[in-house]
Amino acid sequence: MEEQKKGGNLTDFTPPQSQLQDKQLPKEYIINGAKKESEINPQFDDLTNSETLISHIEELTKKTDVEILSSLRINPTDEILPPQKAYEQIGGNDTILGTLGNFSLIIGKAKSRKSFFINIAVSTVISEDPILGQFRGALPQDQRKVLYFDTEQGKYHVHLALKRVCDQIDIKEPKDLIVYGLRSKKPSERLRLIEYAIYNTPNLGFVIIDGIKDLVNSINDESEATMIASKLLKWTEEKNIHIITVLHQNKSDNNARGHIGTELINKAETVLSVTKNEQDKDISVVEAQQCRNREPRSFAFEINENGLPELVEDFEIRTSTKKDATNSLLECGREYQIEILRIAFSRDKLISYGNLVIQIKLAYAKQYSGTQMGNNKIKEFITHCKNEELLIQEKLKAPYQIGNIQGLDK
Repeated sequence: MEEQKKGGNLTDFTPPQSQLQDKQLPKEYIINGAKKESEINPQFDDLTNSETLISHIEELTKKTDVEILSSLRINPTDEILPPQKAYEQIGGNDTILGTLGNFSLIIGKAKSRKSFFINIAVSTVISEDPILGQFRGALPQDQRKVLYFDTEQGKYHVHLALKRVCDQIDIKEPKDLIVYGLRSKKPSERLRLIEYAIYNTPNLGFVIIDGIKDLVNSINDESEATMIASKLLKWTEEKNIHIITVLHQNKSDNNARGHIGTELINKAETVLSVTKNEQDKDISVVEAQQCRNREPRSFAFEINENGLPELVEDFEIRTSTKKDATNSLLECGREYQIEILRIAFSRDKLISYGNLVIQIKLAYAKQYSGTQMGNNKIKEFITHCKNEELLIQEKLKAPYQIGNIQGLDK
């Protein structure tokens, strides 16, 4: 035995006869419901290496089709609990964003800030507290570990994404988050490494694959698309985890790219889109495209001065009047006109006519991402606001002040 340990060879190893007396194998055995001549030597004299031994053991323990179907059968009398939540949207009616045993898909155009939404999702599941007042993690205590795979970005930008998560939750080194940059690997290597990590990470509950297309050679290969979808379904069910995948939309439309996009949409629990707002490119809007559960509320976020995503509470007000940059302020609703005046009067309570034209022009540009409006339209707007008592001028040539409108002094 000592020689066997040193050489790694099992040639000289013979189990005690007492262990073999009750282990004699039939010359015929069942594989997938059919009899087959046994290829396994019951005396073990052909097990010359560990690989042969393992293959024999696997053959002996292989389930028949009957056994497999029996394990997969669902009966009306079965008590099957709903899947556990992984993370959710809170406020009003709480809405499930992802559950254990399923995967979700995030789609969007290039540079639509999909990775910043991932920042929100990862921060949510590893934080003890709600994130941005709207998202809450729900992973079980024994499944708090999170794997984050980035297949597209270099190490520097992957590190930036990791630092954003740390800053978002105000923890320097999150103990439950493990991040990998896989850009340098081939598709098959990425797939193999991800699968290994999923099956060998203790207490795993949540996985991000930012760049699912990089696990295949072609996004339009039907067999590869089916393989990836099958892998996701297998991983999530066998490990009882939630996986978020990220995929680009086509440049010409809003469909997820290729056969892989079609396949993942059909199999995903939740499909969310991240889109830059057409009227304000600083804002990204997240909307549900397909859900097995109740649809989450749409929301918008922008990137603050610290490089972190934050919710835009008034994004409808900020964007609904930007459909045409040449629109007159006279065509805007009253609440938008009031917002422009509030910004114009944010520093001074009394403003001369000439300065008021300038301040409204600056307020309009600030509110609408640098869009400029001509002086004539601004003067028409001032006249309109006087008639509507949104602006007050005590006498001719006197400075203007904002009208007494409820809510303007907030």
